[in-house]
Amino acid sequence: MKALVYTQPNEVAVQERPYPALAAGEVILKIDAVGICGSDMHAYHGHDPRRQPGLVLGHELAGTIVESAVPAWPVGRRVSANPLITCGVCAYCVQGRDNLCTNRTMVGMTRPGAFAEYMAIPAASLIDIPQDMPALKAAVTEPAATALHAINLSMRAFARPLPETRTLVIGGGAIGLLAALLLRSYGCRHVAMAEVNPLRRASAQQHAGCLAFNPLDTPAEESAYDYVIDAVGAKPTRAAALQAVKPGGVVMHIGLQDWASEIDMRKLTLAEITLMGTYTYSTADLRATVQAIYEGAFGDLSWVESRRLEAGPAAFADLDQGRAASSKLVLLPHA
Repeated sequence: MKALVYTQPNEVAVQERPYPALAAGEVILKIDAVGICGSDMHAYHGHDPRRQPGLVLGHELAGTIVESAVPAWPVGRRVSANPLITCGVCAYCVQGRDNLCTNRTMVGMTRPGAFAEYMAIPAASLIDIPQDMPALKAAVTEPAATALHAINLSMRAFARPLPETRTLVIGGGAIGLLAALLLRSYGCRHVAMAEVNPLRRASAQQHAGCLAFNPLDTPAEESAYDYVIDAVGAKPTRAAALQAVKPGGVVMHIGLQDWASEIDMRKLTLAEITLMGTYTYSTADLRATVQAIYEGAFGDLSWVESRRLEAGPAAFADLDQGRAASSKLVLLPHA
């Protein structure tokens, strides 16, 4: 079968790989659509020591079961999947917070991912989808669930209802744009976006109705936002988020582009800022996100761009160089 393989930093290549073997408790999926994630780009740049050359990346998937060792998941069923493979028995799993599972592994990191024509995955990771749901939309479930989990977690800390908040999203990548779309769906009337790429600013304005601006030219107004989402996670964006948030406001840190940096602890303390981190989503979030996408909570997703698997190397290069107008490129292995 054909697979898109991470071969060395800044290089992926289409190669022939063995068809996956069916193990107990697992299914084989025909991959219908798979998105390129920011973490895939992180690996592509050689910045993730957990993802080594020779690995098939990809974890934002929609597929069709073609072989099954679990009768509850029959052949022909169309699904998405939770790429976090969790133990199901640790304290976090039994609490429903399986994204924090102490024994988790991950598709496209510790085992071959979905940038391939076929992939094996435990049946326990499967997420059911409406059978008439387009594969392209189903493949957006994973990044959309990240946005949904982060916003729902944030709402526990708000002093006033979300629709009343003045909100800033830093970063117009897929997570940032999906967060802006969901904020609109939740009734948030004032959403701005800071994004340096003009193509993504235009997309945010068109599809999410954001006031999008270039923070390099016009920094966000200081202490002006009740809620700030940092969907980049770099040292400059963390500083910008703390500067932009109002006293008593909430900063949600989603992105993790780089790890260590100093933040304004004086403002955090004296202004009673709530700084929150989030990691992926729970299985319940993924199921809720499927329904939200199906019902149009994230809009029509017409901004998502699809390409053939063979065009994967060019897709990575376009994302790397900022040439893609869409913040989400989805590969179609069987197109």
